[in-house]
Amino acid sequence: MTTQRTSGRRKQAMAAAAVVAALLTTAACGGGNGDEGSKDGAAGFDAANNKVAQASLAKKGGTLKFAGAQDADSWDTTRGYYGFMWNFSRYYSRQLVTSKTEPGKAGTELTPDLATGLAKISDDGKTYQYTLREGVTWEDGKPITSKDVKYGIERVWAQDVLSGGPVYLKDVLDPKGEYQGPYKDKSADKLGLKAIETPDDKTIVFKLPRANSDFEEMLALTSASPVRQDKDTKSKYGLHPFSSGPYKFQSYNPGKDLTLVRNTEWKQASDPIRKANPDKITVKFFSNANDMDARLIAGDYDLDINQTGMSPQGRTTALKQHKGNLDNPVSGYIRYAVFPQSVKPFDNIECRKAVIYGADHVSLQTARGGPIAGGDIGTNMLPPAVPGAEGQKYDPYEIAGANKKGNAAKAKEALKACGKPNGFKTTIAVRNNKPSEVATAESLQASLKKVGITADIDQYDGSQSSGIIGSPSNVKKKGYGIIIMGWGPDFPSVQGYGLPLWDSSYILESGNNNFALIKDKAIDGLFDKYVTTLDDAGKTKIATEINHKVMEGGYYLPFVFEKFINWRSSRLANVYTTDAYSGMYDFVNLGLKSAK
Repeated sequence: MTTQRTSGRRKQAMAAAAVVAALLTTAACGGGNGDEGSKDGAAGFDAANNKVAQASLAKKGGTLKFAGAQDADSWDTTRGYYGFMWNFSRYYSRQLVTSKTEPGKAGTELTPDLATGLAKISDDGKTYQYTLREGVTWEDGKPITSKDVKYGIERVWAQDVLSGGPVYLKDVLDPKGEYQGPYKDKSADKLGLKAIETPDDKTIVFKLPRANSDFEEMLALTSASPVRQDKDTKSKYGLHPFSSGPYKFQSYNPGKDLTLVRNTEWKQASDPIRKANPDKITVKFFSNANDMDARLIAGDYDLDINQTGMSPQGRTTALKQHKGNLDNPVSGYIRYAVFPQSVKPFDNIECRKAVIYGADHVSLQTARGGPIAGGDIGTNMLPPAVPGAEGQKYDPYEIAGANKKGNAAKAKEALKACGKPNGFKTTIAVRNNKPSEVATAESLQASLKKVGITADIDQYDGSQSSGIIGSPSNVKKKGYGIIIMGWGPDFPSVQGYGLPLWDSSYILESGNNNFALIKDKAIDGLFDKYVTTLDDAGKTKIATEINHKVMEGGYYLPFVFEKFINWRSSRLANVYTTDAYSGMYDFVNLGLKSAK
């Protein structure tokens, strides 16, 4: 990719972001088209942001139509790690407990799903017991049993076959790695994991080797979904998961489309979470985000399944003509660049600091969409919604202060200190189906050039992330010195956000998210201390300490504490954003105003 072409596209992105910022300022002041709803029945600007829009208008029936610029990493409940996959998978998967179907912060609270209640926890915090509800069934009508839940969780151990998803449960229930997973299990029933007991079909008991204050949060993750052993197709399961929820797979063509239809064996009386409003749910995947946004605006689709905000082009059009169809939530995500230490010269902290100081942070924020559509300039790596976060008050590199437009003198000082006084060459890896990420890469490329760092940009297929940037050997082979990515909490704690990113035990051969390859005994020790700390004040203090250690290591260049502009069609009812899924719309109870 030539400098001339990237420079031209970057200018277009910056211009679009400036238009968006101006339009959003008008929106915030109450002016413009569509604030009070619109002729076509839109609920109004920000009408579903942390509150429910048009709840009473939801009808049973109809086809809910999603569009997306990126397919899931996997629809297998064990392997999926994208936030939108977790949100969407509740249509066809259930867990013992799950997030409340309520807007905003209330959505992060846990509530019983397959279980009759939240866990009965022993005084020492090591034993969790649940009883399954009556009437919970698979799509063929057979009852869901405690053994199905256990087997589904055991699949997390099969990392050689089912890599990519979260591994919290594996590390908490089997810290010594003694269990080999169900595919290597020598017991006749393949249920040999001793930490989970199933005394009968309705009872499941978890025995933790040591207490973990976030354990029930882990059981609310998609990776704790039941899987029936006779329906487990191993690495192919993501092509057609077997449903425990109100919808089941009808057809799936990877990268093209997905269709869910009603699971006629699901019983509303057994499910306090899901209303199951539509008759059918479809997803169409687009190779071009601008094309997708145009189709959303045209009314051909109802919402974006990826929930990462409209493209600059789409935002500009929507804000001018359809503002009543838009929401502007704060995301739980931080968007950032990360420096793999396996790729020279990023094994040297001073070379990492050279990039941090050399970057123009205002330009990066503008590339993301500006202060409103992109978010506040990110100054550290702990999202505002996670206890222990300090927001912009903690700014060790003065990213939002004195150095917000970059500091060439400090960057060159750092280059000299790392033995590269004349700069160096590197490669930025970025997903090709995220226009704002590509614009961010181009912004970073331009500002680094000014301090003598030459960065090529390599765009890759975002749906293949786990095998491309998630493979440390591939990252080293490709020379990816800078990876552009984003991350939101798996659950609302420093463990649920930072453990996969910063703990040395989470460095994986595939599906890795500790891209910086951080091996810091102090950070590991703080996480060990955190998981056994039961009081909230103590947990918050440790979270702050972990964030400081990460920033002091210079492993990351945060871009923004993200906000975005999301589209909802005028057909949607019972729509709201939820902190449970980082400011996304809560998919599971969306309805349509008309069943047609």
